[in-house]
Amino acid sequence: MMTQLIGTRLKALREQRAMSQDELARIFGFKDRQTISAIETGERRVTAEELILAVEKLGASLEYFTDPFMLVGEGRFSWRQTAVGPERLAAYERNAGRWIAAYRAIAPQVGRGAPFLRRALGLSRQSRFEDAMEAGERFAAEYKLGDVPALRLAKVMERELGILVLMVDVSNGISGAACRLPELDAVLINRHETVGRRHFDLAHELFHILTWDAMPPEHAEASLETGGNRIEQLANNFASAVLMPTHVLDRYGIWSDLSESKLVAKLSATADELQVTASALKWRLVAIDRLKLAKAKAISDATLRNNGRESDDSPTPPPFSKPFLEVIGLAIDAGHLSARRASGLLDMTVDDLAELFAFHGIESLVDL
Repeated sequence: MMTQLIGTRLKALREQRAMSQDELARIFGFKDRQTISAIETGERRVTAEELILAVEKLGASLEYFTDPFMLVGEGRFSWRQTAVGPERLAAYERNAGRWIAAYRAIAPQVGRGAPFLRRALGLSRQSRFEDAMEAGERFAAEYKLGDVPALRLAKVMERELGILVLMVDVSNGISGAACRLPELDAVLINRHETVGRRHFDLAHELFHILTWDAMPPEHAEASLETGGNRIEQLANNFASAVLMPTHVLDRYGIWSDLSESKLVAKLSATADELQVTASALKWRLVAIDRLKLAKAKAISDATLRNNGRESDDSPTPPPFSKPFLEVIGLAIDAGHLSARRASGLLDMTVDDLAELFAFHGIESLVDL
């Protein structure tokens, strides 16, 4: 693990400095670039003397090469955001990378983490929106998401697909992200979004996880339920179908014959039951031809904001997730991680960490 880690980070640093393998080989005193190539691929171990030389000559810290609680040259992120500058996004990405890297390193040590099953949807950029919706319907049926798919989606992602799902505090403008690692997929969601937006973002990021190899998403995408490039439009159609399968919506009867006021009320009430946004529900009904486009356009999305209420009154979920914190707790109990380092990793005090364990119903053998 450490050999691969050092090699990956040496390659990332070399590429960041725009150096060739030949140039780096000369710094180390190697005769050819093949030795550097072997180090970068993890085939050759770096000696202690060579590691010290790398720190001295390349101006990087020892922790850069050895700290397992960092993502360097490994994770690929796709952020769902609006008008967030690259520096602020990069800073938050480094922070989020610590949580993901920590979970990756610790979970195997404590015998936790769902079996990693990387599956694909079989879609491409050339796929139709109808194909994406059909894939969403199939996913909801295959994993038995039930009459309110939003309630089971995160658990299915965690337990059956091995995806790390974290509810996090983020900067204004960031809704969430998908992250791809060689041996782990992760999704981060802004826990302060409305419940409907959280669920939509979760299903949207799931699409990226399941189609990453066929159509890698952009590093930063607009956090809107409509619009965006073709990949984002496909993701939106998939997400809507996962959260609002046709057979579920048909149980709510006829929509097109309602007056505008009754339609607004029904959209809002149904969205509350399905834990989605009324706006997303409206456009989903149009997509499956249960609501005429003209009638949908007559109802502004502003009218449906907060599902017809003055403000959002849904509870905010606690930070991170129970599976993630169980791994942290087990690591503390087993002595792999100190309580102080764990609290620092999560940007909270030790007392806050103890309260968070209690909130999630996690008992720790260590007196925090």
